Amino acid sequence: MTTFDFEKPIQDLEEQLADLVKNHEKGKIDFTEKISEVKEKILEEKKRVYSNLNGWQRVQISRHPDRPYTFDYIEKCFTNFIELHGDRGVKDDKAMVGGLASIDGKSVMIIGHQKGRNTKQRQYRNFGMANPEGYRKALRLMKMAEKFGIPIVCLIDTPGASPGLEAEERGQGEAIARNLLEMSVLKVPVVCVIIGEGASGGALGIGIGDRVLMMENTWYSVISPESCSSILWRSWEHKEKAAEALKLTANDMFANKLIDGIIQEPLGGAHQNIDETFEIMKSTIIHELNSLENTPVDELIDKRIAKFSAMGSFTES
Repeated sequence: MTTFDFEKPIQDLEEQLADLVKNHEKGKIDFTEKISEVKEKILEEKKRVYSNLNGWQRVQISRHPDRPYTFDYIEKCFTNFIELHGDRGVKDDKAMVGGLASIDGKSVMIIGHQKGRNTKQRQYRNFGMANPEGYRKALRLMKMAEKFGIPIVCLIDTPGASPGLEAEERGQGEAIARNLLEMSVLKVPVVCVIIGEGASGGALGIGIGDRVLMMENTWYSVISPESCSSILWRSWEHKEKAAEALKLTANDMFANKLIDGIIQEPLGGAHQNIDETFEIMKSTIIHELNSLENTPVDELIDKRIAKFSAMGSFTES
C-alpha cells in the first residue's frame, strides 16, 4: 500500500504490531498485552496525524491509488446501471462516464470522471481528463434525465480538463461553459460530490448542483498546487505553500460558503475502509435526493442560481 511521509509514524507502529503478532502466533511467548498496547498506540497516532492534515497532505490522500473511483461507487452504491455512450458528435470520451441507475428504489442519472488503476487504464481513461465530447456527453445525459424527470448525481474526480491542442480545437472552453449555463437551469435535482480531485473547469463542468458536497480528504480549486507553484515560482518545489494559499480543502471551501457540506471519511481516508466509505456515500446521496425531490421546479432553479450568484465578494466604488 502507498504510504506518505506524514504516515511514517503509523507505518512504523504497524510494522511493530505485525512482528508482535507473528511472534505471538509462534506460541513461545504471550504478547497479548503488548499487542493490545500497540494497537491502542496506532489508533491514537492515527487520530493525531489525520486530525492535523494540511492542504498538501489532503491533496496527497485525494490521489491515493487505492481510493475509490466513479465506477467503484456505481458498483457498490447503485443498482441496475446501464452505461450510455457518446456525445452524438465526435466520439465516446472514456474519461467521462455516465448512465441510468437506481438507488434506494429510485432512478437516477449518474455521471462522473473515471481514472484508471494501472498505466494501460490511465491512458485509456486519459487520466480522468475529459475532452469536449466528454462534457457534451455529460450534457446529453443531463438533458435526457431532465426530459424524463430523473434526478442527476455527478461524481467529480479530475486533475483538470484535457489540455491538448485537439481539445481546444474542438471547443473545450465552449463545452464547459455550455454545461455551466445548462446545469444552472436544469428542471431536476442535481447532487454533485467531489470524490477525489476537483481541478479547474474540468471539475466545474459537471459541478453546478443544488447540493455540492466534498468528501473529507478531497480538494477543489481553480488550479492544482503544482501548476500554481510553477506559475508563481517557476518550479513545483513550492507546491505545499501553494496548497495552503489556495484554500482548497473541504474545510476551507465550506468556510467560504462554496460548498454545501462535507462527507466524513473513515479514519485515514476513503481507501482505509472501502465498505464504510460506500455506506456513507450511499446514505448521503439518498438523504440529499430525498431532501430535494418535492421542491417545485421554479424554486429549485431560483435557489440554484442564487447560491452560485452569491459566491465570492466584491466592492463597488
